[in-house]
Amino acid sequence: MDVGSKTIGLALCDAGWMIASAAHTLSRGKFSKDKAKIAAFISEQQVKGIVIGLPLNLDGSGSPRSQASQAFARNLADLGLPILLWDERWSTQAVTRMMIDADTSRARRDELVDKLAASYILQGAIDALTA
Repeated sequence: MDVGSKTIGLALCDAGWMIASAAHTLSRGKFSKDKAKIAAFISEQQVKGIVIGLPLNLDGSGSPRSQASQAFARNLADLGLPILLWDERWSTQAVTRMMIDADTSRARRDELVDKLAASYILQGAIDALTA
């Protein structure tokens, strides 16, 4: 998950933990409604664990946004799945640059960036955990 203030990007990986794919972008609202949407997504997709992007400062220290992501993870704990917080410092910039290089329009980039950032975060976690 790429948890932002306005949206939550969702990504999935295959059962073999090889490839992450962008899945969906949720518009944020009240947390209870967001959590219900996430729970439904988890059930539909048979998710076995959650990776949440942790927005650290460039020097690796925490920030108010990283505290918000940690609180978000704590609030999902009762879903009963393992939760991993993963460094996401370069995810949005990396996928934005990729889309610019692909000559993607600004409107299309805005539509895709969160779920692509979620897949970038998930792929980083998969690569590290399976190395």
